[in-house]
Amino acid sequence: MSQEPSVEHPFARARFDFAAPVPRAEDLGSVHFLGIGGAGMSGVARIMLARGVPVSGSDAKDVPVLKALASEGARVWVGFDELHQEAAQTIVMSSSIRDDNVELRAARARGAKVLHRSQGLGSLMHGQRPVAVAGANGKTTTTSLLTVALQGCGLDPSFAVGGELARHGTNAHRGADDIFVVEADESDGSFIVYRPEVAIVTNVQPDHLDFYGSFAVVQAAYEALVATIQPGGLLVTCADDAGSRALAERATARGTRVLTYGFRPDADVALGDYRQDGLTSGATVLDEGVRRLLTLGIPGRHNALNAVAAYTAAVHGLGQQPDRVLAGLASFTGTRRRFEPKGEAAGVVVVDDYAHNAGKVAAVVETASQLVVRPGRLIVVFQPHLYSRTRDFAVELGRGLAPADVVIVMDVYAAREDPVPGVSGELVADAVRRTGRGSDVHYVPSWSEVPSVVAQVARAGDLVLTVGAGDVTMIGPEVLRLLSAEPR
Repeated sequence: MSQEPSVEHPFARARFDFAAPVPRAEDLGSVHFLGIGGAGMSGVARIMLARGVPVSGSDAKDVPVLKALASEGARVWVGFDELHQEAAQTIVMSSSIRDDNVELRAARARGAKVLHRSQGLGSLMHGQRPVAVAGANGKTTTTSLLTVALQGCGLDPSFAVGGELARHGTNAHRGADDIFVVEADESDGSFIVYRPEVAIVTNVQPDHLDFYGSFAVVQAAYEALVATIQPGGLLVTCADDAGSRALAERATARGTRVLTYGFRPDADVALGDYRQDGLTSGATVLDEGVRRLLTLGIPGRHNALNAVAAYTAAVHGLGQQPDRVLAGLASFTGTRRRFEPKGEAAGVVVVDDYAHNAGKVAAVVETASQLVVRPGRLIVVFQPHLYSRTRDFAVELGRGLAPADVVIVMDVYAAREDPVPGVSGELVADAVRRTGRGSDVHYVPSWSEVPSVVAQVARAGDLVLTVGAGDVTMIGPEVLRLLSAEPR
């Protein structure tokens, strides 16, 4: 009799026991952050500072958020030195910090408590009503939309988001009410820490295989997340995503309360009549037999899905009034690096987006292509993120980029990884060419050459979209500078 293949424990590669009880923030003493300038880390540090916790931190780069944290009361350093951490009772670190980091080694040698970023964030949630937003795509925008929707209902929730809310200019806030909305990162398995009252899963897709190893293990990790939902809590999943539908079915079978959302007519909260007008969009929402209008100040079908996920959680998980939630969603002005306009020069519009996996790239390119007024063209500048992701998903990334008229592929942004022989941005460029869609494809491995290549190719009426999780975000302003300086 044949046996089903065994699935490795989803957290077998984890460096922390994410299932362990999380201490309370008031029991941490002074806290030192390794990699304090990161999007997630700086948010945790901000809320701890607001709670009166003494905070210090080090980062490899002198990023702008360090100055902001210093102004809020943190002691910060650029670069790592074991002397930086010697006064801290607790160390909070991101997954990007390696075990041979000089500060981490010194902290462990003297017996300091060492927590993962998620555990540091979890320490702030005792006595709160946690809402966790997870998924391969859409986490940051959905978390932001839900936060703004709750604010529109007159609430002041705490939040920790992987990007800055444009209206607030911050990625984290300690609120006066007991709701705590958190972007739950699945990349390292740490999303099981929060034990939410409400969990949103936007999609379940094969990503971060450098950590998980296989899609089956990814799926097992999401099931572990569902198992942490509080008794009587709610799981909100996307009916349009096959992985989320399968997760919903398994969760329902084990007795978890589940609501689905999406464009599928059988979704519990169903979207219809989607329309897009420039940078705004809208749809109808059919919920319990009542049809209401959803209006958004951001474009894209994927963002309509993100918005209705937030709506479902706010209304059916947190008991808010539907019309007030929709009014809050309509007031949303975006998140930094999520289809963020950077400016216009010589008739060329430049937009920046953080998309870095295949699903996100496809969604943002589709959205941008609908905004181009012909004979204008869509020019996409893409920086692959991680050697492992580039190796594993070059074909899918190529398909997502192919609808663009011009594709400029940069070299890989390594982030936490070491180079892999034979893996470069050229794999993605070749994948675009093999789609046969007719895109004009350029592989430009030198970062410094990319802005001039874009400026030479672009002409009035074009939309330039810079895409990726690395320093590609700095390309757009340089392109605008070059276009402004050149006679057209």
